[in-house]
Amino acid sequence: MLRYLNDAKRRLKVQRITEFVSSSQRLRRAVSDHGSFVYTSFVFILPNNRRAVLAYLHDVAMAAVSFLLSLYLRLGNQIVGWHPRLTLIYLLTLTLIAAVVYRLTGLYRGIWRYASLPDLYNITRAVSLTILIFLPAMFVLTRLEGLPRSTLLINWFVLIALLGGPRLAYRLFKDRGLDHVLERTKHQTVPVLLISAKEGADTFIREMMHNPRAVYRVVGVLSDTSSRVGREIYRVPVLGTIDSLEEVVAQLDRRGKRPQKLIITARNLPGVQVRRLLDQADALAIPLARLPKLTDFQRNLNDPERTSENVLEPIALEDLLGRPQAVLDRASMSRLIEGRRVLVTGAGGTIGAELSRQIAALSPSRLALLDSSEFALYAIDIEVRERFPATLRLPLLRDVRERTQIDEVLAAERPEIIFHAAALKHLPMVEANPIEGVLTNIIGSRNIAEAARAFGVATVVLISTDKAVNPTSVMGATKRVAESFCQALDLYEARRMSGGTRYVTVRFGNVLGSTGSVLPLFARQLAAGGPLTVTDPDVTRFFMTVREAVELVLQAAAQPPASEAADFRGAICILDMGEPVKIVDLAEQMIRLAGLRPGRDVGIEFVGLRPGEKLHEELFHPDEPLMPTSIPAIRLAAPRTADYGVLGRSLDELEEAARMRREQRMMQLLERLVPEYRRPRFEPSAAAASGS
Repeated sequence: MLRYLNDAKRRLKVQRITEFVSSSQRLRRAVSDHGSFVYTSFVFILPNNRRAVLAYLHDVAMAAVSFLLSLYLRLGNQIVGWHPRLTLIYLLTLTLIAAVVYRLTGLYRGIWRYASLPDLYNITRAVSLTILIFLPAMFVLTRLEGLPRSTLLINWFVLIALLGGPRLAYRLFKDRGLDHVLERTKHQTVPVLLISAKEGADTFIREMMHNPRAVYRVVGVLSDTSSRVGREIYRVPVLGTIDSLEEVVAQLDRRGKRPQKLIITARNLPGVQVRRLLDQADALAIPLARLPKLTDFQRNLNDPERTSENVLEPIALEDLLGRPQAVLDRASMSRLIEGRRVLVTGAGGTIGAELSRQIAALSPSRLALLDSSEFALYAIDIEVRERFPATLRLPLLRDVRERTQIDEVLAAERPEIIFHAAALKHLPMVEANPIEGVLTNIIGSRNIAEAARAFGVATVVLISTDKAVNPTSVMGATKRVAESFCQALDLYEARRMSGGTRYVTVRFGNVLGSTGSVLPLFARQLAAGGPLTVTDPDVTRFFMTVREAVELVLQAAAQPPASEAADFRGAICILDMGEPVKIVDLAEQMIRLAGLRPGRDVGIEFVGLRPGEKLHEELFHPDEPLMPTSIPAIRLAAPRTADYGVLGRSLDELEEAARMRREQRMMQLLERLVPEYRRPRFEPSAAAASGS
């Protein structure tokens, strides 16, 4: 009997163990299935952006924290031991409801960096909806057992604070103040689409919202990257990337919100992208404008004489170069100028004036400004005095064609560096007055170069032009002779003694906006209603900005590395300016930038090449092989020149003919000095002289 009882106990024990294992396996499967469902659901409701995910997880955690904090504020120390089971139910339910509501209400389309009142409205709406759902749900499940009703009201305030506080703190940290957090929405009359979601977009939207004189209404933003698409800046949606401009405009058109203006807010879009945007804007018949620098934008908005309609600026033509602007070694430029005595000739011209400004900013010990034009010299002198009052400067009304005057200046000033920008550069004008071109461009350059050698100047920089390569004009030929003379003198100094005067030649393309260039002419013709005059449909030119031109001059003047010093002597420095630009394309782009249509609103007239003008300019002569440099944006052309002594005697004869006004003899000598140049045998016409 006892044995039977023991066997029964043993069988019962085994049965219980088996049932326990079976139930454990079922529980594990259920938990696994439930976990998979929860995980899948959790991943499904997560936002699709990494930063938005972090914000979402933060807010869900704050929902749980808010309940415990609210319960503590209501019960105080009595919270210890208060219905643990109910606390857990209420906590998990509120957190789950909040997680769903946050996702459904679009709380993560906003960007914390631009958090403001619209975001606070969204938070308040989401929190209110969470509490309103939580209240009946818990009443059905638990009859709100043991939960003080005032806890829900406290929870509403606490959760809003926990969600809005971090956003406000982050915004204050970024903006370093409270000035731009509170926004007011105003009715706008002109719908605009912003291109680029960078800092400028934030500023523009904010100012348009609270400016009582604003006339623009931002209907959307195009982002530089896809990560911000679908989000919002001050409740303005980021509708797509910049490449999707046409699709976004079509989408807005279907919704009755077609933009009437496109505004580029970024300052660093590549030229190729800006040109593509200009073409797309032209095809869409929507004008394209640019937001100024943020400092200028704020100044314009604060100007009572300006309305928000004219705080924008047109696209700068340098944005259309088709290449990024070159950036050179500014540290070496600063070392070159700081504490040195500097002389700039032609200081009142476009290049000379910009040179004077940038040199004054680099703290020379003394800056002498020389020009033969009284008004031009006065203008740059007063500008330098006002902008750089600490700079010692001296305006010198002198003529580089007079050697006596140059000797007097160098003897008194003892400059260490000379930037020789004085020249006659307007091609038709020099073509009609060749004697003046020879005296200024050749004899003036020779006077500066030889006087610098006599008075121990360390460096002379000659500014030349691409028209000196295979010249077809008097201006180009005179600049080529000036190049040859400075190259010959530099090689002579290098052979004669170590450490003699360095002569550096810099060859330019066309400088955008310089006096006498095509752009100011186009601007005048456009203001008069057209037509814009272009010499030939196929004419091309190399273009560079004034900043690029001046930095190239300063960079060329800086001492080259020791490994390049020997090869540098006599070489010509040239900026890599990319591909040449067709002038007719430039004319069409200027018309579009004015909001007009080429050939319809404003015509383009072809007037034929001017005397001495080429269809295509060149940067290098075939006999000027390129040499490598340590600066990718600068190219060096090997020297191509005659012996200094022989060249000097030829220039003596040329100067004598020019000063005696013997033009025919002078031109014969010029053609002999520049064998590739032959002057055309016809007189310039008035029509051709006025073309572009």
